Order: sequence, then C-alpha cells, then structure tokens
Amino acid sequence: MTGKAPPMRRRAAVNFEPRRHGRAVDMIVLHYTGMDSAAAACDLLCGADGKVSCHYLVDEDGTITAMVGEEFRAWHAGASFWKGETDTNSRSIGIELHNPGHGPFYRDFPRPQMEAVAGLCLDIMSRHAIPPRHVLAHSDVAPGRKIDPGERFHWRFLHAQGIGHWTPPAEPDAAPLSTAGLLEFQRLLSAYGYDIAITGLVDERTRKATDAFTRHFRPALVTGVPDISALRTARRLVG
Repeated sequence: MTGKAPPMRRRAAVNFEPRRHGRAVDMIVLHYTGMDSAAAACDLLCGADGKVSCHYLVDEDGTITAMVGEEFRAWHAGASFWKGETDTNSRSIGIELHNPGHGPFYRDFPRPQMEAVAGLCLDIMSRHAIPPRHVLAHSDVAPGRKIDPGERFHWRFLHAQGIGHWTPPAEPDAAPLSTAGLLEFQRLLSAYGYDIAITGLVDERTRKATDAFTRHFRPALVTGVPDISALRTARRLVG
C-alpha cells in the first residue's frame, strides 16, 4: 500500500478554527461514530448544533468524506492528554469511522473501511511527517472518558501497513503486580504517552489508563486492573 490518498467526497463542517499557537500536526486520532448510519454521523459532524467535527469520515464501504481542511483545528478529541499536552485537537487530524459502537450492534470494521483508513493515514503521515506510533485511538488520549474505536478495531492490520503501533500481547496472566511491578508499569505507560501518575497505587487514573492500554494492545482481555500480562505487554511495547 502506498501513501496515495484514496478518492473522497467533500462536505464542509461548520465547527472548526485555527490551530492554536501555530501548533504543527504530529498525530492522527481514530474514532468511531457510535451512530446508526454514516449519513446521520455526517449530519452531526457537519452541523452547528453538535459542537463537534472531524477532518474525515470513513464509511464501512470505504467511502471517505472530507469535512475540515487539515490546516484547521477540528473539534474531535475533547478533553484529552498525550505526552504532557492537553490540546490534542491543535496537534492532530481526526478521522471518524462509521461503526455503531459498543452495544448490541458493535461489530468488526470491514476490510474496505480498513483499507480506506490505511490509505488515508499513509497520505496524511507522508505530508505531515507523522511517526507511525502517533496514530492513536480516541481512548488512548481520553482514557476513561472514551473507549473508541475499541477492541474490535484492527490495529494489527494497520501496523502491517506501517501505521500505528502494535506488539503481540503477552500470554494471559491475571496475577496482580507487586508494588515494584506496578511502579514499572506506570512508568512504562507514562513514557509511552498515557495520562497516568507514578504512584504505586491502583488509583483511578491507573485504572483508566490500563483500560485504554489493554483496549488497544491486548484487545482479547480488556481490564482496568494492571496484571502480569499487561506489564509484559508494556515492556514489549516500550522497552
């Protein structure tokens, strides 16, 4: 797969503004719409009332709709954090993927959609010099508040195309961490970029960050409790 942008249609969103403080783009944040149809999501993302927007929307058949120019700050990430910065919207491109979201109709993201996302990401990355590991989930930058695109998203597929970050998860082991192990786990997630404090306690921030980490990197076993396999996976990822 190359960095050539896939074909797309255009529909202008209302909610956007200049990027603050001249912040350059160095991230892509992936979301799901959590709505019944891509058409309804498009209406919401382009209308004024929802107070949200994104740069691109990708339907399940691979159709891409461009909504906000990449030079502008779209309203997609909300309250967030990554590597010490809280204004994710000013440093990122937001891509929404149509999917009903967690609930009875949550489903895998189909191959045409994933291929379209891959082509779009490669094109954006090539133009903004975005490193692969800076293609992130909404849940990564807003742990506890957001869980999208979720454990059914195919990070391994994107990683094979040179997009995002992935490591094979460690074998399941739910044994609790010692204080030393927990401190190491917190340091690893903090170094990677997550909003987590190095306390040696399984506090609320640690639970939220662990949930986000496992949703992305250990999707078969999503928990908010740090355990041996989570630590071993984090070592593989960061070490």
